[in-house]
Amino acid sequence: MSAVPLPSEMKAAVLVGDAPELEIQHIPVPRPRAGEALVKIRSCGVCHTDLHVIKGEVGFPRPAVLGHEISGSVVALGAPADRPGGLAVGDDVVGAFIMPCTTCASCLRGRDDLCENFFAQNRLHGTLYDGESRLSTADGSFLAMYSMGGLAEFAVVPLSGLAGLQPGIEPVTAAVLGCAAFTAYGAVHRAGRVRSGESVAVVAVGGVGSGVVQLARAAGADPVIAVDIDEDKLAAARLMGATHVVNSRTTDARAAIQEICGGVDVAFEALGHPATFSQAVGLLGDGGRMVAIGIAAGQAKAEIEITPLVRRGYTVTGSFGARTREDLPAVVEAAAHGGFDAAGLVTRRFPLDDANEAYQALARGEITGRAVVVMD
Repeated sequence: MSAVPLPSEMKAAVLVGDAPELEIQHIPVPRPRAGEALVKIRSCGVCHTDLHVIKGEVGFPRPAVLGHEISGSVVALGAPADRPGGLAVGDDVVGAFIMPCTTCASCLRGRDDLCENFFAQNRLHGTLYDGESRLSTADGSFLAMYSMGGLAEFAVVPLSGLAGLQPGIEPVTAAVLGCAAFTAYGAVHRAGRVRSGESVAVVAVGGVGSGVVQLARAAGADPVIAVDIDEDKLAAARLMGATHVVNSRTTDARAAIQEICGGVDVAFEALGHPATFSQAVGLLGDGGRMVAIGIAAGQAKAEIEITPLVRRGYTVTGSFGARTREDLPAVVEAAAHGGFDAAGLVTRRFPLDDANEAYQALARGEITGRAVVVMD
């Protein structure tokens, strides 16, 4: 069902061949099937995980449309009438990168973040849960979807991966709620279980790390210590709520944090680099919890000193996103009531025609916070 006639084609940024670059193509506008919505994309976040795919550091089928955190409006719905969340044509929405199938064993126990079909179908093959992509090239051949394939003017999204956008949230920057904020929410409230008064360190304060700073502060953590090697990112983290900042290029981060609080209750690592992974563990106080968020390139491994892990009772856990059906509405709620500043996190905007340049800028380390690709 569509409220208005839909165009037959759209622009999309497509990853083709072996080159680490995106090119703008005109491809058919996809159509939603049962339990899906067609979203007219307003903006799509520029995430480091996409960059890993572009550079070939994370395997994914090509050609493909990347982009996995979006804001936009519903312009068509597939059958049947059962629509989770009561979404209707015309609703403004945000989409999370984890689009749960709702039927696998993990989804049935509420662990959307472990959805078996999401990883087996979408992340391995670039399809939705019937084994088919909703995208195709101009000649009708297969085009993979990374999540919903948000670097395009339209995207098909399972209804389970969408949440309505509340009034008062700036709609373009709201795209970052679907990954930067969503991933941070899962790390802070699910894996990290941050409680009021606990001390927190965030290692690497890009888009996701800055989100962790905000949500940890909103949860009552104190102190909240940002650790990075970039002064601009540290300055931005202070504006996002960090009580202390440490430049680990010029300062021994462990010594600095020992001086501040003697070791933190929870340390988050948001880059996925072996050195920062090990560094984050080293910032813990007795009984501390390290939450790994960053996706690593290839099969990277990190070293952890065994004896302190055992004797000091550390916990190391991974956190991949959050539980979409419960947590995406909670993220939107936090943004609506001041717990997450999406507009403050977004520092650059690129038109769709410049999507490739957006990721090249990210690769050069030029993006503080988050950038978004804007469709109009």
